[in-house]
Order: sequence, then structure tokens, then C-alpha cells
Amino acid sequence: MNYRECAEWLSNHDNILLLTHIRPDGDTLGSASALCSALRRCGKKAALYKNPDITPKYMKYIEQYVDANFAYDCVVAVDVAEKHMFPMGFTGEADACIDHHPTNSHYATELLLHPEKASCGEAVLEVIKELCGNVTPEEASLLYMAVSTDCGCFRYANVTAETFAAASELASYGASVQALNFDLFRQVSRARIVLEGEICSGLKFYKNDAVVIATVTMDMMKNAGATDDDCDDIAGIPGRVAGCVVSMVIRELREGKCKVSVRSQPSFDSAALCAVFGGGGHKMASGCTINADPDTVRQMMIDALDKLWD
Repeated sequence: MNYRECAEWLSNHDNILLLTHIRPDGDTLGSASALCSALRRCGKKAALYKNPDITPKYMKYIEQYVDANFAYDCVVAVDVAEKHMFPMGFTGEADACIDHHPTNSHYATELLLHPEKASCGEAVLEVIKELCGNVTPEEASLLYMAVSTDCGCFRYANVTAETFAAASELASYGASVQALNFDLFRQVSRARIVLEGEICSGLKFYKNDAVVIATVTMDMMKNAGATDDDCDDIAGIPGRVAGCVVSMVIRELREGKCKVSVRSQPSFDSAALCAVFGGGGHKMASGCTINADPDTVRQMMIDALDKLWD
């Protein structure tokens, strides 16, 4: 679908359940909530699936759109690249998908896909304009949250002129840019500061510091008094090292299971590395989940990287 076709599809449906992905970030939550708001303005019944992974950091912005008992007739996945990324507890299918991941598996019957976008929020912005003709300040704030978090407040390599243009447009619609920037990027909890100290002290370096790997164990989380709310954007920490080409964060989710987040410079394909383990994402930002302990996962990632390293 293109933007207009997507808006028409939404206009022809009602009782729309919006899905966000597991371990939801600001992009999937902000995009889905803004779309939910727009659909309600059009007289539609719409709600977000109550994703159990939503942290308090984001829930305060989106709680009015979440409904655990919503009776739906169709499902739209927002910023969800693969079916295995559906939120925990949801067992149905998606009738449509709005996404920006180049690794999207085309699992939905209808698909709006713009892999050139730095965030899904940029695509949802265009859909809302087609759907409603305008964007409210509330929707603009939610979309600014989506755009800014998926590009690290405009620091990541995925940022383009279109990304800045979208942010400027959202500001003109009344997005709470200053308040969101402060809350999302400038202030963190004491537990997060302690956790960052442990992460940095345990960094592992490979290939003359071109590869930097961080590990976050359950014990580290406990010792820091940290929760999932304190783990936002930890994937960017090891990549701060000068000369780093590929960075990884291996986070222990539970005994024998780890989530791996990979970030890279344009010269290395993060998605290809994560695809070895059934994951995916973008060329410079991807992830996967591996059923093993952190030390084993680190060695598995190093072995796989060696085969792709040039």
C-alpha cells in the first residue's frame, strides 16, 4: 500500500486493534498511539493491545490508548517486522502492517513499508495526514517521541534530511519537543547511572577496538536496582568508544536466554549478523534472541561476526 491506500483501508475498517512489538520502544508505542488517536477522531473504535512489556517511562504517555478488553474486528501491527515480534499473549494474525524495517517478512495481508525512513513514526505521520487532513498537538508529541527515540535524538546514522523535516513539521503542529527531549534523553534514574557504570567497566574489545561488546546480566540489574524502565537505549553505550565499527549489548533476559542488540557503522551489515540467529532489523541497527548464557552468546556472536568481517 501507499499512504493514501493505507488511509483508505483504515477508513473502510472499524474496531481496530493496534499491535506494538515485544520490548516496545518509543517508535512502536508513539506511532501506534498517534494512529489510535487519529482513528478515534475519524469516529473509529481503536485501541492498543495491552503489551505487558510497556514500561512506566512510556505508559504515562500512552495509557489512554491501551485497552486490555477491547473487542476488535481487525488487527494492524505498527513497527513490527516479524510475527515472532508480536507482543506476549497475542496469538492472532495481523490484517495490516505499517513498518519501516527492511527485513519485514510481509506476514500481513496489507503492508505499508518505507525502509528508507529512520522511524515508523515518519510513515504514520503521512498516514494520519491522509486520514484526517491534519495532526493534533497530542499526535504530534507522540510522533515526535517515535521519531526522536528511534534515531537517538538525531544522533544515529539513520538520520536523513527527511528525519529533520518530519521533526520540524511535528514541532509546527505543537509537539512538546523541549519537555520530551528532557524526559527521554537528558534525565535518567540513579539505578540507570549505576548500571551504566557496571556496563562500561565490563566492556570487551575485539579487532583492535573496532568491535565492542557489553553484557548486562540479571545480577547486574539486581545490584543496580534497575528495571526494564532503566534499559532504554542501552544498545548505544558500547558504540561510544572511539574507533568502534560494531557494538553489541548482550542482555540476559532470564537464565539461558539473552537478547542481543547490534549497532554498526555503514561498512558492516548488522542485519546480516543477526539473521544468522533468526533476528533482523536495519543494516546499522538489528537484534536477535539466543537461548544460551551470556558468555556463550558472546562467543557465538564473535564467531558469526568473524565470517562476515571484511
